[in-house]
Amino acid sequence: MPVTDITTDADNLTMTVAAEFAAPVERVWAAYNDPRQLERFWGPPGWPATFTEWDHTVGGRAIYHMTSPQGEKSSGAWEFLTIDAPHRFEVLDSFVDADGNALDGFPAMRMAFAFEASGDNNTRMTTTTYFTSAEALEQVTAMGMVEGTKMAMGQLDAVLQDLRDYAQGKGTRVELLDDTHVRITRLVDGPRELVWRAHHEPDLIKQWMLGPDGWEMTECVATTTVGESYRNSWAPVGDTEGEPFGFEGEVLLIEAPRRAVTTERMQGMPTQTLNDLNLYEEDGATLVTLLIEYPDLETRDMILATGMADGMEESFKRLEREVLGAS
Repeated sequence: MPVTDITTDADNLTMTVAAEFAAPVERVWAAYNDPRQLERFWGPPGWPATFTEWDHTVGGRAIYHMTSPQGEKSSGAWEFLTIDAPHRFEVLDSFVDADGNALDGFPAMRMAFAFEASGDNNTRMTTTTYFTSAEALEQVTAMGMVEGTKMAMGQLDAVLQDLRDYAQGKGTRVELLDDTHVRITRLVDGPRELVWRAHHEPDLIKQWMLGPDGWEMTECVATTTVGESYRNSWAPVGDTEGEPFGFEGEVLLIEAPRRAVTTERMQGMPTQTLNDLNLYEEDGATLVTLLIEYPDLETRDMILATGMADGMEESFKRLEREVLGAS
């Protein structure tokens, strides 16, 4: 985790975040001054950011919104106060409505970002947020700013590295974020548009989403319409041991070809998860990130113990071989 320390100072009305990154200052600076890179980490898992305006000049504004898995939006704006590339910049960060107007009852905060070399090609970043009152500091703390900052910074390592260096050859990786959230990542050697289609078009889904060898997909009902249901079923083939099973759920959010959020439950079972699929392409490869929210710790551990990640890895290999290799 890049964050090394978060300190709130009620006397001086500040919150200071210290973080270390295994990248030179210029690379970290670039991540903070390119809206497409910012979108990959400015927002905790489950609330990715979308920057709709970007004027990177003193006095200019950047406007963004973060979208929850249920489609709720939280919007903000930066007014650039100072820019001293690649060492420092300051913004006035405000909560805004859909039109970019400041929201009444929500504090505006001055944020100062400082980048300095640390050791061999590493960067120490210090972010200091200045509040106008103790009430404003308490308000954003109660809204989860501290924990959200930690989780957001935890996504920056993937941005700073070349995507292939970060994930190629490492298979399907599972990260336990907390008791109910798991992040699964897999680099797929193919373009995002085709990876998106492979997740949502039945003819393509049937070619790869099969898990371990010895299983066949017996039913595939797919949709990209919010509010509609999907359904996938599998059965063992030949001498393969096991019982037929399936999953179903509803589509909550679609931002093609970037993001899809669905519920998921085993057919006939009441317990369900929230699955947040994100795709990011760089240099012809696509990073598949699946954020899963479980109802509780016990359900999380039970499902992971089924060998889910191993089955997903076999499916991803088949995706590259059968779908992307044939394109």
